[in-house]
Amino acid sequence: MDINLSQCFIAVDDHDKALPFYRDVLGLEVRNDVGFEGMRWVTVGSPAQPDVNIVLEPPLADPGASAADRQAVAELLAKGLLRGVIFATDDVDATFERIRAAGGEVLQEPLDQPYGVRDCAFRDPSGNMLRFTQSKK
Repeated sequence: MDINLSQCFIAVDDHDKALPFYRDVLGLEVRNDVGFEGMRWVTVGSPAQPDVNIVLEPPLADPGASAADRQAVAELLAKGLLRGVIFATDDVDATFERIRAAGGEVLQEPLDQPYGVRDCAFRDPSGNMLRFTQSKK
């Protein structure tokens, strides 16, 4: 039995700010953009991984959520406490320079980690931490 990643989700508070970052800065393609009950979901993904989708979703994508729950999740997102994703790259230093040059908020410059990767980290426009790793060979 094979199990493969199909979709993962990243909470964003403003799709119109997030989309240029994920599409134009990171180079992901837009695969879907849908709205429902005042919410929006934008699906992006790497052209090199057509079967893996990243869904940019509202911070609390539940139409029945209470106002207090929505506020709590919005506050966590604003603090950068919700998790993003980790991307693999074959050149973390070049990836870092491209994202920084485009205005990405740097959290960590490229660094060799003791667990076998060289990585860097940025915040997306919603405050999510995104890491970019390169395996050490």
